[in-house]
Amino acid sequence: MKAIVVEQTGGPGVMRVLEGDDPGPRPGQIAVRVAAAGVNFIDVYHRTGAYGLPLPFTPGLEGGGYVAAVGAGVTGFAVGDEVAWKSVPGSYADLVVGDADEFVPVPEKVAVETAAAVMLQGLTAHYLCNTVYAVQEGDTVIVHAAAGGMGLLLTQMVKSKGGKVIGTVSTDAKAELARQNGADHVMRYEGFGAKARELTGGEGVAAVFDGVGKTTFGEGLSALRRRGVMALFGQSSGPVPPVDPQDLHRGGSLVLTRPTLHDFTATRDEYLWRAGEVFQMIEDDDLLVRVGETFRLEEAPEAHQALESRKTTGKLLLIP
Repeated sequence: MKAIVVEQTGGPGVMRVLEGDDPGPRPGQIAVRVAAAGVNFIDVYHRTGAYGLPLPFTPGLEGGGYVAAVGAGVTGFAVGDEVAWKSVPGSYADLVVGDADEFVPVPEKVAVETAAAVMLQGLTAHYLCNTVYAVQEGDTVIVHAAAGGMGLLLTQMVKSKGGKVIGTVSTDAKAELARQNGADHVMRYEGFGAKARELTGGEGVAAVFDGVGKTTFGEGLSALRRRGVMALFGQSSGPVPPVDPQDLHRGGSLVLTRPTLHDFTATRDEYLWRAGEVFQMIEDDDLLVRVGETFRLEEAPEAHQALESRKTTGKLLLIP
């Protein structure tokens, strides 16, 4: 097998391809031939050491592929099955091995590469607008980075529930893509809080879905209506400074949460439910999955450079 290996943390150039032996699955595990691996900001955090991992390691958590071998005691999977996953370490490789419960079956009508592109972001979008803040018909919410892979999926899910989306973007091209994707209002980041209040007649938005962090957080709080929800699910611009709880009081009994997908797929049943709903939306043509660029496995440094530039739209995939 071949895999990307990080032997020391740092810039994109620390990632390189190495070859090794096929480890094979242990009892309770399956081995999967990778068709596509998702590229996500958490992979960048691992590579830089912001989220520390023991060295050396192979980055990547998300992907889709075909079952190559089944370990002892595993039921429900057979060699050749199409599967996808959201949190199997070492996914920047042509073969991954993990506990069988970390994988979900991919329906026949969903391409395995499409499944690979929605496991982390699609399930995150699902829990954000269904559980962290259950969007109701007529609600207005802010979706930051509305033309990114996550923003495109979340906007569509909010719209499917009857909500209205104010999307923030950094370029004209991204603005056009966000509009094509269904965002009701699209604007640059500068002054978005005041503009959102104006668009809601001074009331403010029901929720802010913020994966940007440092540069958007404070203004996002100011855009919330009474009892509004700030869902800070990422920090692509850097970590948010300490927050005074009194700011939540002064803002109108605001709710602040820092959710993570792991806690919203805490059981096998919940994991299958969220994945099943996302796949069903794809099958019903209610969720369009946009892959912005694909890279060869050995081009992982270029993929990270593209992601960190924040000039990308849609999902980035590595193809072994």
